[in-house]
Amino acid sequence: MQKRTDTQPEPHEHKSAKTRLLERGVTKSDLVKIIGLAAFIVLSVLVVKLCWPYLGLLFEDGGLDLMVAKIHEAGPLGVLVLLALQLLQIIVAFIPGEVVQVAAGMIYGPWGGSAIILVGCMISSYLIYQLVHRLGQPFVADMVSIEHLGKIRTFEQSGRLDIMVFILFLIPGLPKDVFTYLVPLTEMPVGRFIAITTVARIPGVFMSTFAAAGIADGQYVQSIAIFVVVALLAVMALVFRKRIMNFTGARAGSSADAPESDVANGATTPQTGKEDRK
Repeated sequence: MQKRTDTQPEPHEHKSAKTRLLERGVTKSDLVKIIGLAAFIVLSVLVVKLCWPYLGLLFEDGGLDLMVAKIHEAGPLGVLVLLALQLLQIIVAFIPGEVVQVAAGMIYGPWGGSAIILVGCMISSYLIYQLVHRLGQPFVADMVSIEHLGKIRTFEQSGRLDIMVFILFLIPGLPKDVFTYLVPLTEMPVGRFIAITTVARIPGVFMSTFAAAGIADGQYVQSIAIFVVVALLAVMALVFRKRIMNFTGARAGSSADAPESDVANGATTPQTGKEDRK
């Protein structure tokens, strides 16, 4: 009988990660993550189903006008419809944000429309933060690029994460939805995250709802001028997006590499407890 050599792999080495996970058993932490992910999927599907009578109109001729009219016919419930649409726009990100903002402005005016949009942004950002914070990086790893993951780590190490996030959410055309899923991976508390991103969104949201309200009131020249300005800013942001991202990353990197920084000295950043994120 041939003797087994030392180089021959042990039987357990052939076991897949899935097999090892099953042998380890499902922990309480795993169970919480599974329930959280399932609840997220169910909520998304439910909101899409409830909003589809309005969303489906966007695929028809004159879809925006039809959707605005249908939301207007809903009366007070129209506010909930717009909140749900804004929730979908950030969480699922298949609805252009400007569509929801224009609809809100045409129905409820610049102030009411902006308030609805911003409340929707706050609710959806809070839900995403809590979900990503519990599920961790594996949850978002397949949804975002390694480049963006690297950027957010650089921002955090620089000590300038707050200002970087503010800039990213202020300028039109930058990947806000991507960073909505990335910032919760950092040590930024949820309250600060919502406050910074909401304040940064205000100029863009107000301009869109103000212009939309002008169209509803027949002030076409003023509204077109605002839309042109917003469109130009968005185009410039898209054209120079890499430069903006590289510039902010370079600024953050230079701060992170400073001799007096803890990162340069090899110190590790203390972990913030969950109670600090509230």
